Amino acid sequence: MIQRYRIESESSGDNMRSTPLTMLLVLLILQPLALPVAAASWEEDGWLETIGAEERLLAGDEFACHGIPGLSWQADPGAVASECREYITDRIAASSWGEQPLSARTPSGLTYLDHALVDDLGFPVHGDLTGLADTAWHSQDDEPEQPEDWYNLGRRGGSLEKAMNTVSGVESEASKGGLLNFYWIGKVGDNTIRHDSEIEGWLLESDAWFTTWGVAWSTWIIQRCHQFEHDTLSTDADGKWLFEVSRPTACQSLEGRAWDVPVTWRINASQSSVSSVVYSETGESLEQLEVTENQLKSGWRMDGGHLLLTVAVGKEVEISFENADVDVDILDEKWFNGRSFAVTIASHSTEDLFTWSKRFDASSDLRFTWLLTPRDARTSSPWLPIVGVVVVLSSMLAFSLIIRKDRRFIGPIEEE
Repeated sequence: MIQRYRIESESSGDNMRSTPLTMLLVLLILQPLALPVAAASWEEDGWLETIGAEERLLAGDEFACHGIPGLSWQADPGAVASECREYITDRIAASSWGEQPLSARTPSGLTYLDHALVDDLGFPVHGDLTGLADTAWHSQDDEPEQPEDWYNLGRRGGSLEKAMNTVSGVESEASKGGLLNFYWIGKVGDNTIRHDSEIEGWLLESDAWFTTWGVAWSTWIIQRCHQFEHDTLSTDADGKWLFEVSRPTACQSLEGRAWDVPVTWRINASQSSVSSVVYSETGESLEQLEVTENQLKSGWRMDGGHLLLTVAVGKEVEISFENADVDVDILDEKWFNGRSFAVTIASHSTEDLFTWSKRFDASSDLRFTWLLTPRDARTSSPWLPIVGVVVVLSSMLAFSLIIRKDRRFIGPIEEE
């Protein structure tokens, strides 16, 4: 005997009773979207807006871009660069030499068009080891010749991590000159990384100029594109000579992509020593630098028969020689104050500036390029998977209740 059954909807009263269950189901489904933690993919590093970060800034460090959680350099480099730029500028200046950030850590695998887009968004310095054919400072002879070379900054010098490098290796590389770019990361997971104090000590005693990615780039740009303003290449009858570095019209396209940092020029004045250097407009004296000075600033010092003069673009100075009618010759000088090589330290994936920087006192001569990234909010919310399980189980229970309320069997309608 076969029984047939007829399925019938509940009455309107029963439908009204099922409405709260339906609403409960909708709320459970929408609950993850309403959670505050899930509304944003990252959390900011609050220490960027403290006096500790300001001390780093005033000391000469640079704040640059590493990335943004939830955004991919490969998928949309423009979005990463734009949001990372906003993340920095909303919280702190990029450098004491300029408000806008210039440097970004871009991964390997991007095309030249991708790098050009990031450059157009204000980041001309890309590092390091990006895999491009054009390179800068991958060896002592790999001097940049065009702006695109800075899309692939090298990693000469190696790591500052303990047991990852040797003093002899660093010393050998430094003796070749050029720019050494060290790698540093302050924490992996819950483990704080120890730095190599022996390498730190050797660097502090060396003939290095300690600088950052953005300052090194800006120095190179000014050296590459400038003009000198002076009447003659000799002093007047009183032994005075006016000197100024200016930016020609052809360089205006670089505005906003380089800071107006002071740059060192070597002036051959072997016929006479210099007695003073003052700003023409104010008469204020430039600082007379020590031979050991390794922090960028305006000033001057004698190096044998040569004057090492460090001045910013657009600042005219009056140089007083001890003798009159002295012939002068302006020469390029690669690094600040006649130092024999330059050192940058890139702190990668800096999501916690306090932890990353606390091993290095701000008063130290070492300068850091802090490659910033916000904290990934998902990694800081271990209870979210539990919420997900609860939502799924609650949804299944709600579906079961609704089906049992909305559908019911009403006896057999016929027999065969």
